[in-house]
Amino acid sequence: MVNVDSALVGESAALTTSFLWTLSSIFFTNASKKLGWLTVNAYRTLMAILLLAVSHLIILGTLLPLEGSGQWFWMGLSGIVGLGIGDSGLFAAYVTIGPRRSLLMMALAPIFAAAVAYVMLGETIPTLAGIGIAITLVGVVMVILESEERSGETRIPLKQKASGVFFGLVAAMGQGVGLVLSKKGIELNPAAILDPLSATLMRLLLAALFIWGIAAITRKLPLVLKGARVRDGMRNTAVASFLGPYFGITLSMVAVTYTEAGIAQTLLSLMPVMIIPVVWLLYRQRTSWLGVVGAIVAVIGVAVIFIS
Repeated sequence: MVNVDSALVGESAALTTSFLWTLSSIFFTNASKKLGWLTVNAYRTLMAILLLAVSHLIILGTLLPLEGSGQWFWMGLSGIVGLGIGDSGLFAAYVTIGPRRSLLMMALAPIFAAAVAYVMLGETIPTLAGIGIAITLVGVVMVILESEERSGETRIPLKQKASGVFFGLVAAMGQGVGLVLSKKGIELNPAAILDPLSATLMRLLLAALFIWGIAAITRKLPLVLKGARVRDGMRNTAVASFLGPYFGITLSMVAVTYTEAGIAQTLLSLMPVMIIPVVWLLYRQRTSWLGVVGAIVAVIGVAVIFIS
């Protein structure tokens, strides 16, 4: 049972996390436009690893997690799928369809998580969760079909929007599947549940190896290394890395610790709504009523999924 004071701390942390992740999406979008999604993800992982390794040394006493090979395998696979493939898709979506629609696409992540958890962990999907999934899909479709003529956004060609939706699906699938793989790794040894800080660092380490390996294999390494000279892009990446992968993830762990998981996850899923006033303030991009209602409907769907 969570007491009132602790719940307030957890809920405040969850709301703050949603806001930080919303802000980080703006910085990641700006960085991706200047550097490209591969370069941003490559340097983002290195920056976050540095911050997390220092924190790991201070809090847990070791620079790197001292876990068994089984946990390294599952957490590493989670990092490759979620942070390597999934986040690359998200950064590509930021550039293609903008941060507002991209974050809305991430509301689909629980659907992929539920499907994979059913196959891998035998977790069944309750009827109420099925209703929540349907509601979420309706909200996402409403926003995807929204016409730019009703807002201040630049018109996106149909082919470009389709590409953005594909990247958004890759991002949502990566996050959802990565979450299940993380759970598998964290709970692999019931006698010693993996510390969240160690889990995050393990995921990022393997994700970084994967991303830099892909850059080398595809002969994009010179382009990635050249990106370090673009000061504005690197500055945006650094700020976003601190707000999102480092500070945001830390606060999300506080949220899960001090309040009910369902409440925390619902509050962590408010980004599609929070991004609407942010893009208006920064870019003067008005969002049509269809876009606003679609975002709210999608968040309601996510809430239904997690209270089921």
